[in-house]
Amino acid sequence: MEDHPTSSETVPVLGHVDEYLRIGQEYDCSDIHLATGAPPMWRRYGQLQPIWEHAAPLEPEDTERLVASFLGEAESKRLDKIGDVDFAYANNEGRFRASVVKQRRGLDMAFRIINTHLRSIKEIGLPEHVKPLTQYHNGLVLVTGSVGSGKSTTLAALVDFVNDDRTDHIITLEDPIEYTFDSRGCHVNQREVHTHTESFAKALRGALREDPDVIMVGEMRDLETISLAITAAETGHLVLGTLHTGSAARTLDRVLDVFPVDQREQIRIMVSESLRGIISQQLVPLSDGSGRTLALELLINTPAVANCIREGKTFMLPGVMQTGKNVGMVTMDDSLRKLYTKGFITQEEAYERCEDKIEMQRFFQS
Repeated sequence: MEDHPTSSETVPVLGHVDEYLRIGQEYDCSDIHLATGAPPMWRRYGQLQPIWEHAAPLEPEDTERLVASFLGEAESKRLDKIGDVDFAYANNEGRFRASVVKQRRGLDMAFRIINTHLRSIKEIGLPEHVKPLTQYHNGLVLVTGSVGSGKSTTLAALVDFVNDDRTDHIITLEDPIEYTFDSRGCHVNQREVHTHTESFAKALRGALREDPDVIMVGEMRDLETISLAITAAETGHLVLGTLHTGSAARTLDRVLDVFPVDQREQIRIMVSESLRGIISQQLVPLSDGSGRTLALELLINTPAVANCIREGKTFMLPGVMQTGKNVGMVTMDDSLRKLYTKGFITQEEAYERCEDKIEMQRFFQS
């Protein structure tokens, strides 16, 4: 970090967004923020902070010039018409998830830096018990967590494993396409929402007519998409999807709660039969400040789990998972305790992120 400038005198507003993105990649950041009225910011190891300590805030003319430096004609028209635009941006350095919005002071830009290197299940640190989830020929596998928790990376690793392990047809539905896959054992088609199709629901409906074996759904956020995903999982497709939920129990509650009350009993039965597993994850800052590590909860659908779902007793799942360690299940709190015991994360991080704070406090005191 010694060569990183700290004085605003040495840091004029750069001429092109690519220069900021290059800095973000060089310093291992996940996001770059360029907003009117604020200095250039980066998110590094989960922390949002100014790139340069004393850099001046960007003026409206600065952000307008930076937006003009990379926005295409179609994106410019959308921004003018509705005030915001989201799209995948690529340059010689890599790929980025870009968002530009109009706000009170001027224009704001946010870029998610996409690590185009596909990481394997082993590289990410996923347990071996995840692999059998990819070998089913039907059913639902969910990867959940908050924004920036590495869901896309995990999903890509699962798809990549299937691509090597099977000889099937994979369709991915993404917004935007992040990792690109070469067809190896499988034939892989990738579709981008807003570029190749209107919405996840329409893309999923179309995908079912394309004779797929495995469907990856980048986001399951509305009733129609979730309903179609469950139907696809029941009718002979392996569906890999993501949700913005923090635990296995909350994931199931979220899936069920989007349906009208009079349909929930039927949906509980369908989910209890089609669910294969749920991977819930967080990226936790390392105690030495050098990066982040994966804390992971894994639920595998056993008869006991299916019974909890069918009867609407998702609150009992943490207890069922404790007794299901022999089949590979692990709770988030156990994962955090293990990382703390190994010295990877601090006590404060483990406590802040755990589900059962009383039990975690007891663990620290023992």
